[in-house]
Amino acid sequence: MSIINTQGLVLHTTKYGETSVIAKVFTRDLGLCSYIIKGVRTPKGRTKQNLLQPLSHLDMTVYNSPKKELQFIKEMRPASYGYSYSSDGVKMAMRFFMDEVLYKSLRESEPNQPLFDYVVDELHQVDNGEPDAFQPIKFLIRTATHLGIEPMDNYSPREPFFNLKEGRFLAAPTLFMEQSLQSGDIDYYLDAESSSHFHACLSAHDNSPSLNARQRGTTLSNLLEYYHIHLSDFQNFKSHEVLHSVLR
Repeated sequence: MSIINTQGLVLHTTKYGETSVIAKVFTRDLGLCSYIIKGVRTPKGRTKQNLLQPLSHLDMTVYNSPKKELQFIKEMRPASYGYSYSSDGVKMAMRFFMDEVLYKSLRESEPNQPLFDYVVDELHQVDNGEPDAFQPIKFLIRTATHLGIEPMDNYSPREPFFNLKEGRFLAAPTLFMEQSLQSGDIDYYLDAESSSHFHACLSAHDNSPSLNARQRGTTLSNLLEYYHIHLSDFQNFKSHEVLHSVLR
């Protein structure tokens, strides 16, 4: 067993025993870890409870035993450049969205420092910037890159239809191809309009494409379906429904 100083982002907590919780924490140096935190669910544990909100950014000193599934935290405190937990409805909705994306995407204990640093920077943008209707779409695209499932932006007049399963733009399936495709595979093709909007978002980088609320909502849903296809545990996603209502 070793003692390690690291930063962490709280993703999820589950009740454990009478007064404790198990916290899933995405750490910068150890990857995704599960920690038993004692005494949280008591009147004296309110300070700890406040540190365990979704995507709370922490400085942590932890006990690390690679052979154990459940670890312990020696000390935790807000990161020195951490962020205040905003009461703004849009910012809260974006935080919950980001949290759910990470919670349902991360399964490996291997560290992913570029992703961790990106999320911390994105939290800074959320907390200190103005609401951006394209931020959820941008977050999914950039996070996919860090997860190794980046959709390819090879859009062209010859290959204008995005295929969710292949992760790239393809030519329209011919009648022969449709007959030879396995049952249901034809459903992985986005239609021409949705593919065009998908391409616009992939190629936008730091800009915001000219899409209305309906088009943004469809693109966001298509990206979530893309995650579901490429990450087996990415299911029953819900927080985007709140975002649809607050980012119109």
